[in-house]
Amino acid sequence: MFKIRVISLLLVVTLFSCSYKYMNSKKTVEITAKEILGNSKYQAICYGGFRTKTRDAVPTVSQIKEDLRILSAMNIKVLRTYNVHHNEVCNLLKAIRALKKKEPNFEMYVMLGAWIDCKNAWTALPPIHDQESERNAVEIEEAVKLTNEYPEIIKIIAVGNEAMVKWATSYYVQPGTILKWVNHLQNLKKEQKLPENVWITSSDNFASWGGGGDEYHVEDLKLLIKAVDYISIHTYPMHDTHYNPKFWWGLENEKQLSEREKIDAAMIRSRDYAIAQYKSVSNYMKSLGIDKPIHIGETGWATISNDYYGASGSKATDEYKEAQYYNLMRNWTNKEGISCFYFEAFDEQWKDSSNPLGSENHFGLINLEAQAKYALWKMVDQGFFKGLTRDGKPITKTYNGNEKALWLDVKTPSELVKNY
Repeated sequence: MFKIRVISLLLVVTLFSCSYKYMNSKKTVEITAKEILGNSKYQAICYGGFRTKTRDAVPTVSQIKEDLRILSAMNIKVLRTYNVHHNEVCNLLKAIRALKKKEPNFEMYVMLGAWIDCKNAWTALPPIHDQESERNAVEIEEAVKLTNEYPEIIKIIAVGNEAMVKWATSYYVQPGTILKWVNHLQNLKKEQKLPENVWITSSDNFASWGGGGDEYHVEDLKLLIKAVDYISIHTYPMHDTHYNPKFWWGLENEKQLSEREKIDAAMIRSRDYAIAQYKSVSNYMKSLGIDKPIHIGETGWATISNDYYGASGSKATDEYKEAQYYNLMRNWTNKEGISCFYFEAFDEQWKDSSNPLGSENHFGLINLEAQAKYALWKMVDQGFFKGLTRDGKPITKTYNGNEKALWLDVKTPSELVKNY
């Protein structure tokens, strides 16, 4: 008993640990990451529950319970988080455990992210990409603690988020840094200091996994691919409507199509663009003589943008296109046995707090007014969210459910050629 109390006290005083000690933390359950990933019964999504313009206002356990009930109604059973720096992940784990205790059939699992940075990231000093931040060790240590405390919930640990891709100039690290921590976690599994069935990965841009240019094809990446339990890739056709827009523009043989048909054709190309990026990683992996599962750790489509992707740019962002992309990606990944952690469940406004109309604030399927965007309108009509609320507000439809009003904000691919 004394030992338990000492351990509990240490968890309390540790800066980023959860305050709640689960007495049955050694209890194991049968379901594993291997059985969850690629299983269409376990739909996945990226989760952040922050409501305000700062992450200092951490969602409460009660608020997160509301979110979990909403996501469960959507048949979401796997959530992806990004770091342990804020207490949100602690509250999330407490909320899941509380719901499981109250409702034994409630299922929700977590892909726990440990944020990885280079030295001097997010400071006034020049980033040093071949050295790592001292904070990384704290993230990994806390991820290990949480996984051991919540083994029935945390099924995957992801080392870093877009931490290797070279356009992340403020913080990217070399693959050797990710490899170091992946090997560390794999060794802890062998030493029985982590659950043996927890899967270890890193979640990064498709190019970082070898699907892009040769500059990524380094020895440490090859070793990393061998070290992870599966590859988690990011693919964003929406972003590339600006950076590589030709695939988005209407084709010559589509001129006779209706405006809606042109958009539908463009969204099919967007899905196929994502598939091509997925296959590029698969091809590179197989060229190394390796065959491991590949799942999509992140993909999504914003609904509002006053920057590159909105009316003054590629005109990609609106609720109709988001809905089409969401459904196309769900259908493809379900058919192929690929997990898709769709980005994201709810709009968050801290990501571009000085620019309310910035695209980063509008990737959610549900907005900050508890309104389901067009992709979920049918679920609202069918009563999936009956009796559920978010911050006291029932789940309703954007545009008051008026599709004609929605279409006033939809721009067609043919308009792109005129001014862009």
